[in-house]
Amino acid sequence: MIAIARKNLSRLFINPNPFLCNSNVLSFSTRRVKTLIPNPEICDLLINKLRFSPESASLASSRFPKYRDPQRADLVLSFLKENSFTITQLQKVVVFNPRVLGFTIEGIKSRLKVFHELGLSSEEIAKMISNNQSILNSSMANKIIPNLLMLQGLLGSNDDVARLVKRCPRAFLADLEKTVMPNVEILKKCSMPMERILHLLYIRPRTFLVKSDTMMKSVEKAIEIGVPLTSSAFVYAVTVFNHTSEGMWEVKLRILRDLGFSDEGIVTMFRKQPNVFTASGHKLKNKIEFLLATGKFSASSIVTCPAALGYNIEKRLEPRMQILRLLESRNLIEKWPSLSGITSFTDYMFFDKFIRPCYDEIGEERIIMKFVTGKERVEDVSKCLRSSI
Repeated sequence: MIAIARKNLSRLFINPNPFLCNSNVLSFSTRRVKTLIPNPEICDLLINKLRFSPESASLASSRFPKYRDPQRADLVLSFLKENSFTITQLQKVVVFNPRVLGFTIEGIKSRLKVFHELGLSSEEIAKMISNNQSILNSSMANKIIPNLLMLQGLLGSNDDVARLVKRCPRAFLADLEKTVMPNVEILKKCSMPMERILHLLYIRPRTFLVKSDTMMKSVEKAIEIGVPLTSSAFVYAVTVFNHTSEGMWEVKLRILRDLGFSDEGIVTMFRKQPNVFTASGHKLKNKIEFLLATGKFSASSIVTCPAALGYNIEKRLEPRMQILRLLESRNLIEKWPSLSGITSFTDYMFFDKFIRPCYDEIGEERIIMKFVTGKERVEDVSKCLRSSI
């Protein structure tokens, strides 16, 4: 049985994701590089208006089109500032493509108007463009408008399109005809209701921005490993497979096996919490070793509650373990709670369950020292402590 499970786990990645395994990603061009000549006027403008260093300004200005009027650059910066772009955001835009400074005001204005008509505010547009600078360079006629029309047809309203692009501006730039649209159809053929598909598109848009053959293989793998189509875990499983290469998957399997997990246990964990497998093998290893080192939990405990691996060690796991050790050393608890009981409670639920009843025996200072990390949490827990007196 173990041999079969191991074979099945490894067989899921007979065909690795070609994008993730592309060995040419870091290749260098052998073409002759042209000599770059800085533009003094643009250089001064970037130093004075955008606080560029002289070196950065010199490099950026050398990429400014020689046939453009440098005064236009000043007009472009002023116009973008008037439309809520901050200095930091303008720096990101100009560093990505200094040629933006040579764009016409009318061209930029018409582009921003399209986004305004979606219902996006000036601040939201500035944030979106500064984080996805290609939006200013992409063709309105051949890319942005066609994508916008497709999204409107799929989602039904400008409000819904705005909601999506705020989470994933790449939707303006991707080839939706080869990604989102066929991927929606793939999930529909799996008998997934359209309402649920659209909900998943909002919360996990990157899952849909892969080629349809990649999505199909990921769906097949999720079904093969036994993740129910009707469960909320299914789309997370598909997301993991969409963005995990064969090598990355094998590394995680090897780490889990070396830490004492059976292949059946790994499959069980994946079916329950596939999103835990989005973490790197190194992070998974650190969290598992931390939990095992307590002496209170085993590999089977983690299989029962794989969600524990989704929590931060410093912010949640370690502070709670310290409190439980303190309570145990004072004979204030007979046994430790389950791993689920420790990790799934909110801070205040944990406080009410384990700390409040023992406040007099432990003392406020020790509780804060053990349980709280960060100034805000100190203040919050101090208020909670005072309210319990």
